[in-house]
Amino acid sequence: MTEALVRKRCVPCEEGTLPLSREQAQGYLLEVPGWTLSEDGKWILREWKFKDFQEAIAFVNRVAALAEQENHHPDISVFSYRKVSLSLSTHAIGALSENDFILAAKVSALAGKEVP
Repeated sequence: MTEALVRKRCVPCEEGTLPLSREQAQGYLLEVPGWTLSEDGKWILREWKFKDFQEAIAFVNRVAALAEQENHHPDISVFSYRKVSLSLSTHAIGALSENDFILAAKVSALAGKEVP
């Protein structure tokens, strides 16, 4: 993952902000290994598997704190008691922005050694 994204901050999307094209999103994906682009190109997604439920919830809580700091919030699901799925899209524009990849990079760094 590129440290440049980790060092950036999410910025609010102003009215008229253009979403990333599929090609731009695919370029950013190279900087956040493990994340995938949705079929419609409007979301990026990733799953993690943890040792147990408590580790999964601890990860969710760390992601929630990070999302609050960045003021950019993922959709989070906990399933099969120890798996966590994150989906990122910029709700204000209904598609992807650089913010999604900034947060993805930061979440990946936060996840560290968790099993993908």
